[in-house]
Amino acid sequence: MATSATHLEEAILEICRANPDGLQDEDLEKELVGVPVSDRVVAINGLLTKRRMELFQLGDKLVYKEVKEENVIKLKGCTQEDLLVYQLIKNASTTGIWTKDLRNKSNLSQVQMSKVLKILEMRKLIKAVKSVASKNRKVYMLYELEPSKELTGGAWYTEQEFDAEFIQVLRDHCLKFVMHKGRVTLEELCDFVSCTGMSKVELRPDDVLQVVNTLVFDGQVDAIEEPSLDHDEDVFYVPATLEIPSRGSLTSVPCGVCPVFRECKEGGLISPTTCAYYNAWLSPAADLSW
Repeated sequence: MATSATHLEEAILEICRANPDGLQDEDLEKELVGVPVSDRVVAINGLLTKRRMELFQLGDKLVYKEVKEENVIKLKGCTQEDLLVYQLIKNASTTGIWTKDLRNKSNLSQVQMSKVLKILEMRKLIKAVKSVASKNRKVYMLYELEPSKELTGGAWYTEQEFDAEFIQVLRDHCLKFVMHKGRVTLEELCDFVSCTGMSKVELRPDDVLQVVNTLVFDGQVDAIEEPSLDHDEDVFYVPATLEIPSRGSLTSVPCGVCPVFRECKEGGLISPTTCAYYNAWLSPAADLSW
């Protein structure tokens, strides 16, 4: 007896649930032994029409995946244009997609696109996010997703602005912690930053490492690598043995900041011989604070 369409649809959904990452047509064929191709096609089309299953491209393969019940309810009443734009935005994941790219991929007009985006935003299916790379450019992503670090700038940006003051506060606290403890690991620094509650956003170990590295590059902290039992190297942070001087004789050469450097020549109106700043720099009691 021929398998009923409803039973076959449920059977296909059960197979999809067992393969949450998606499955190809040949996988379905192996699972549905004895089911005619025509019946399988009718059942798949029925599920796609009811939006209980979605079809998407993975590399050069077409893959079927079950649409979760909450998503079926969420997308109820959406037009084909709404669903097309929603799927394009979904595929963009946490990096989002620009309106121009949406129009190019969907072939919708500007008026149609504006209408669809407004509907999807009102239903809280998508949201617009500003990019730090271009403040006047909005990208769209699914409402429940958190924007990627590349899009928001990560922990170092507040409302699309680089937060230099926040970074300096972190630097000062981390430096004090290293000076107080004498020898710390990155894990201990992460725990310290987390316990102080200095940051309103969660800082990952990579974020804290960036802060500590600025202290290392400025010569305020030394990073010491020591062999460990697992043949890896543990890194410890200690107060700098030799602090890098902020100024020196060569870094204070007035020529480096002179606005008329290119006009300076021997015998000219501006010359090393007549330069008051140059003579002061050569003086043993010179004040190097230009």
